[in-house]
Amino acid sequence: MKFTEKINLEEFNGKKYKIRIVEAENDEAILTHYLHNNKNGVSKFYKKDAINFAKTLIQYKYPEENITDKVAEEAIQYGLFDSFQVPFPPLESPKFTFIDLFAGIGGFRLAMQNLGGKCIYSSEWDKEAKKTYKANFGETPFGDITKESTKSYIPDNFDVLCAGFPCQAFSIAGKRGGFEDTRGTLFFDVAEIIKRKKPKAIFLENVKGLRSHDKGRTLETILNVLRNDLGYFVPDPEIINAKDFGVPQNRERIYIVGFRNDLGIKNFSYPKPFERKVSFAEVKEENVVSTKYYLSTQYLITLRNHKERHQSKGNGFGYNIIKDEEIAGAVVCGGMGRERNLVYDYRITDFTPITKIKGVVNREGIRKMTPREWARLQGFPDNYVIPVADASAYKQFGNSVAVPAIQATANEILKKLNYVK
Repeated sequence: MKFTEKINLEEFNGKKYKIRIVEAENDEAILTHYLHNNKNGVSKFYKKDAINFAKTLIQYKYPEENITDKVAEEAIQYGLFDSFQVPFPPLESPKFTFIDLFAGIGGFRLAMQNLGGKCIYSSEWDKEAKKTYKANFGETPFGDITKESTKSYIPDNFDVLCAGFPCQAFSIAGKRGGFEDTRGTLFFDVAEIIKRKKPKAIFLENVKGLRSHDKGRTLETILNVLRNDLGYFVPDPEIINAKDFGVPQNRERIYIVGFRNDLGIKNFSYPKPFERKVSFAEVKEENVVSTKYYLSTQYLITLRNHKERHQSKGNGFGYNIIKDEEIAGAVVCGGMGRERNLVYDYRITDFTPITKIKGVVNREGIRKMTPREWARLQGFPDNYVIPVADASAYKQFGNSVAVPAIQATANEILKKLNYVK
């Protein structure tokens, strides 16, 4: 097992303790998962290791005391490690259970909780994303899902497996394109978990390009594994656009839905687009934003020159300014994700540069969107906490799923399972 060398009780109860101990990679995940499940049968998957970790923490705080399992368990029960004072705590009386793989910052989780679900396991390897996830849900996701030590904590008998898994290439040339041919890819880890746990339903999300990747053979292999190797009814995947589900963002993603064959479900319809369309004006910051989001004159010149060079070659690359009545392009990681979603905002009053820039702050009212605007473009409510620096926030929202589109699709899945009407 991998070990790191730091732990701070501030992560659990808001107090600072100057201690250093050896921490197993998933200890905090185990403890927070136990806290969120200690009143249901799922707690047995976490209880022993959670109590051991709690003992270790308390022992370092009170080195002269004899800390027993009973003392540690009582400390947990009395809220010493409380992690429920967050915007989106787990539901008291859930209608169904699910697990959240490649969880990111919890877009799937938010959608599923909105529909009455309880997350009983989450996994995410990125440390900054885990920080955001915990700030909002009170739970630290487990780490690298490719490791058996991480998979071993997944409980049995959950209803829905959710995964926005990254698309990796895998070669199927000259092969059947079955379960074994996906080894070495992250989809294999998802498939392996499905094979072990046999959830009632699966809900996978990926980039639109998965449909055409390797001339369609990658998607064909995935569907073959789900349908033939794992025994799921999987209707043809659908390309879903976030702009059709209440957010002003042109974001197309492929959704793959499946139901265990023994449930007898033989048909499924993806959700119909909402009638009401929204524009950027509905997610725009209500107040004047910091000058740091406004572009410098020199930066604008650079962007315009870059765009002109590409246009002269017949390419469509370059910056783009979204008007209030328009919808944004897809928010993605990297500088171009922000540069292709610039906006006009003439409310600026202080043109004094906050950061070190070349030139001066532009007088055309051109600025980047803020992280909160990106959050709204992805359907995250305003009480969703953004505890990280802007650079990390842009990355996290750019990698996230669009919550309303996920929720609309999940609602159709749950109808088939008779969890919602």
